[in-house]
Amino acid sequence: MTETIEQLVPGATPAFVTVEVTETLPGPGERKNTWSGRPDGLAEKLFTALYGRPRTGEQQSPLARAEDAKRRRDLGAELDILMGAGAALTSAPWYPARPGDVVHVHYEAGGLSDAFGETYRITAGADGFLSMQLLCHTLPDTEDLDGLVGCFAVEDDPDPLSDLWFEAGPHRLTIIRDGRPVHIGGAR
Repeated sequence: MTETIEQLVPGATPAFVTVEVTETLPGPGERKNTWSGRPDGLAEKLFTALYGRPRTGEQQSPLARAEDAKRRRDLGAELDILMGAGAALTSAPWYPARPGDVVHVHYEAGGLSDAFGETYRITAGADGFLSMQLLCHTLPDTEDLDGLVGCFAVEDDPDPLSDLWFEAGPHRLTIIRDGRPVHIGGAR
């Protein structure tokens, strides 16, 4: 967003670009209200309006946060985390998943592998529920794939996204419906 705002003035030096937004009120004397600032300030305001406050620091999956609460012996926090994550999933405007949805999960580099991603497709299941099938992954074939790739594929599940949502975390997921992103978990 910042780059787009800075490029509104062709050939401008980004360090010298400022933004001014003016509201001109009707009536005698033409009263004005203004906001002015730097492009990055406007970009942050726009991002916050669209996606909420930018998060800093490492994000954890709901399951990892619940495990931390469990280690602290904080049953209330553990339940709040798990119930809140479930409510966040089921109250999302795009929920429930539909046949044709595409789900991508991004994994950070860790002790077992480099960073990689998996892409799944939601399909109608044989017994009336939904299935989630692995389409592809970006883990090099030289890695030991056993247990790493495709572990979230499910057959005939009433909620194929729940394991992925809780274990990988919504911050790692991108969900596409009808060619449009409906959930962008890694947006910054």
